[in-house]
Amino acid sequence: MIGVKNKPTASNVVGHAMLTGLCFLVVFPLYWMVVTSLRPQEDFFKVSLFPSSLTLEHYIYALSNLPLSNLFLNTAAMAMARTASQILMALFAGYAFARWEFMGKRVLFALFTFTWLVPQQVTMIPNYVLVSQLGWLNNLAGLIVPSMVSTFAIFLLFQQIKSFPQDLIDAARVDGGTSWMILWRVVVPNLRAVIASLAILQFISAWNDYFWPLLVSNRMETGVLQLGLQAFFTQEGNLWGPMMAAATLTALPIFIVYIVFQRQVIDSFVKSGLR
Repeated sequence: MIGVKNKPTASNVVGHAMLTGLCFLVVFPLYWMVVTSLRPQEDFFKVSLFPSSLTLEHYIYALSNLPLSNLFLNTAAMAMARTASQILMALFAGYAFARWEFMGKRVLFALFTFTWLVPQQVTMIPNYVLVSQLGWLNNLAGLIVPSMVSTFAIFLLFQQIKSFPQDLIDAARVDGGTSWMILWRVVVPNLRAVIASLAILQFISAWNDYFWPLLVSNRMETGVLQLGLQAFFTQEGNLWGPMMAAATLTALPIFIVYIVFQRQVIDSFVKSGLR
């Protein structure tokens, strides 16, 4: 009947309670980071959800003692370059594996998939030796080149392109379209939401990368934000206030990127579910 609302069931109540608890676990560390960055020094070891007063002294200290602008530029350049190259390589490889037939295709794709199962820590030392021999230590090239290809991105776009309607591709070929034209004028526009979601995930992964930059860069001039946070760990003690202030500033671009592109992420999940 119109106007009659469904009564909440026990399963719905339990489900909403679990989701609420999970949301709290995810959001609370972020809230605590921001609150700690605004607490006065004397309130750090008080168990209180709200600070007794607010101060910006930790942000002033972080901005005056770290070259944050330089670190931001290095991190942004590294993250955008890695994301762009990973998406581009994934489009080419995914289209080739999904729509072309060539000798050794299955074996080559299996090898690509196998590399996804290899932990990054296994390949760090060989990559470091190679980067060192090429003279790319303390250089943006050393941060970008070893991560220009993402197996996850290739596998995801391969699945999306493989499920793309063959009739549209055949119609484009009848009209005289080449593989290059079909990829950019037919496939990519229809996978815009998926590509945008993948780009966001890869950008966040690159922005938050810590171990690889720690290996290949130890200078503030060529370092990234995550390495800059180490400056607040000293022998005399940890500077929690400035470190939380710098961490808050570091996380801001990620929130901005998600807010701007959240519609693309939602559309991607919706279209994937309807496919």
